[in-house]
Amino acid sequence: MKELTQAAIYEARTRFPALLALGGWRWIVPVLLVSAVMSGTETGFLVRDTLAEAYLQVSVFVAATLLLLYAIEQRFAINLDTRLANAGIAQVPIAAALGMLPGCGGAIVIVTQFVNGRIGFGALVAVLVATMGDAAFLLIAAAPQTAGVVLGISLVCAILCGWLVDAIHGPRFMRHEAAPEGSSATLKMGGSSGVEAPRWLDRSWLALWAMGVPFALAIAFQQEPNTWFGAWSVYEPVTWLGFVGAMLALAMWAGRIGDVTQARAEEASSVSALANPGDGGPLRANVEMRGLMAWTRRARTDTNFVTVWVIAAFLVFELGVAFTGAEPESWFQIAGPLMPLAGVLVGFIPGCGPQILLTTLYLSGAVPMSALLANAISNDGDALFPAIALTPRAAILATAYSAIPALLVGYTAFALGY
Repeated sequence: MKELTQAAIYEARTRFPALLALGGWRWIVPVLLVSAVMSGTETGFLVRDTLAEAYLQVSVFVAATLLLLYAIEQRFAINLDTRLANAGIAQVPIAAALGMLPGCGGAIVIVTQFVNGRIGFGALVAVLVATMGDAAFLLIAAAPQTAGVVLGISLVCAILCGWLVDAIHGPRFMRHEAAPEGSSATLKMGGSSGVEAPRWLDRSWLALWAMGVPFALAIAFQQEPNTWFGAWSVYEPVTWLGFVGAMLALAMWAGRIGDVTQARAEEASSVSALANPGDGGPLRANVEMRGLMAWTRRARTDTNFVTVWVIAAFLVFELGVAFTGAEPESWFQIAGPLMPLAGVLVGFIPGCGPQILLTTLYLSGAVPMSALLANAISNDGDALFPAIALTPRAAILATAYSAIPALLVGYTAFALGY
């Protein structure tokens, strides 16, 4: 591995000097990953599959949520950031409702708002309690009635826990300084200090996302979309599509491609114009096109930021399991009374992989309902990655708080025989 890393660094320095000038050391990461995949080794295939999973299981849904929210802003000429910041006590139930959405997109939106100082710590706790991540897709598909019960209990716990946290600590607890209007979490981290993305690249990013949506939905419901291609399935076209999507996100991150400030300005001007369309006609159509590109850029920038962290976490988990020979299923071969506690501890692991595993074991009858409930409340899905990156102290404390309702609900269910 050391020799492979050194070779990748040398290749990057000698063959891509212009790219290194834009992104510096960052370009070593995609070059190293491509080198591993092109090596044709078992590790290379594992890296390819892991990047494809990160894109199709997380990035596609994050982008979908962000695109939907930005489209609503444009369509109705409203500023959701301002509305949420001024929601007062309703911030907590709004955050909980967004967190309950399958996938992690809604939770990541709330994390971004917290980082920018527009919502309180109680809302952050609420969204992390409510979210079940990608495991919700599996549970909804296989056991919809159980999913309704689990998500409903999680929603109630999230709202009560969020309000209680705000009541104990006050509305200013761990509150970040409010970001200027038109900024984002990515901008706050320095994501705008790069080069402007050309329109063709934005369109390519959007087209790749659109192609990935049906495949991502199929994977979320435990289907194998590669088999849709008949004889071509041996070439795993969906896996390669996911790999290309992940590499595009990594390349744009490495080259610091994307100007959040400009995207926000375009979106703001388009919203203003739509609110006062004037003569309409061609001018209005042109404004709508500018608006489409503006909120596409916003979604692309934030999604790429999340994707990089998700890829890193997925690789650490998958390569760690591969190289150590660990069997995650063995984590749950424990005594019955410890099952809810195990569900809580697994929920502390960032990402959705371990949570999907626990949900699968529940559906097979290997773990009880009490462990599933405890895990659903304690797990934070992929939303924990940007939270740790942008506000680690608040992320750790919010995760710790989520363990309290998880243990209470888990052991109450266990006492009742579930």
